[in-house]
Amino acid sequence: MKLTTTTMVTVDGVMQGLGAPDEDRRGGFERGGWVMPMFDDEATTILNGIYRRADAFLFGRTTFELFAGSWGQVPDPEMNPVAKALNSRPKYVTSTTLTDPQWANSTVLTGDTKAAIDALKAEPGGELQVHGSGKLVRWLLDNDLVDELNLIVCPVIVGQGTRLFPEHGLDTALELVESRTTTNGVALQTYRPIGRPRYETATAASMDEK
Repeated sequence: MKLTTTTMVTVDGVMQGLGAPDEDRRGGFERGGWVMPMFDDEATTILNGIYRRADAFLFGRTTFELFAGSWGQVPDPEMNPVAKALNSRPKYVTSTTLTDPQWANSTVLTGDTKAAIDALKAEPGGELQVHGSGKLVRWLLDNDLVDELNLIVCPVIVGQGTRLFPEHGLDTALELVESRTTTNGVALQTYRPIGRPRYETATAASMDEK
């Protein structure tokens, strides 16, 4: 399976508390619920399409528990593409403390996490998807496990909160695979990691050439 990550972020890179004001107040975050005012039908169609491609899901513990408490409680998952995918397909959680996930079709990955994910990727199928799970996404990138990175960028700056990429981390070069923007300005950018970036010195002549 191809491992893909999908993260909704603000223009300033914040991914915390997107769904509701009280969704995630860790660190004193007070600006939750920023995604809905701009998430139009086009953006919903894009997101539904991503979930329909999933053969399995991989989560960090925090996002898993958040999704289990929301999407896992939908009365009729068949009525919503996201709920249908999440409730019917296998889910894997990376955690050293979770032992008994209550959500059906869920498995906690124990032992060597990288080996376990490599084994999942080696299985036949379409996509092993990671949604949210910022800390896990950064770890997957640092360990060269990500095949494609979807960023759904919402046109808002919230000015506080947990960012997908911290101030310090491993550098990664990306190749743009797809770019789409809705009429409300929500942008889907799909990237493929291609190793480490190149660094060069800019000169007036080189900038003119470009």
